[in-house]
Amino acid sequence: MIRHLVLFRLNEGVERDDPRVAAGVAAFRALGDQIEELRFWECGWNVSDRPIAYDFAINSAVEDTDALGRYLEHPAHQAGVAQWREFATWVIADYEF
Repeated sequence: MIRHLVLFRLNEGVERDDPRVAAGVAAFRALGDQIEELRFWECGWNVSDRPIAYDFAINSAVEDTDALGRYLEHPAHQAGVAQWREFATWVIADYEF
């Protein structure tokens, strides 16, 4: 199995209540029901106020690297990524477990 973690940081001046952010969150929340390669899917807002903390996280799992590739190329994933590009930056980690 491959764990796919993504941590998002909202761009300076962008707040959680921005309509673009709300739409991006909705798009990502829906992915768990839209992409068959996903074996595990959760996402949510950070609850820590530590200065090093990111704002939003995705924690997911797929069977293998081929499934990860299909997930990454899936049109619903690509549409969500396009939305988030407008207001955030992110880092990822993909690892076997």
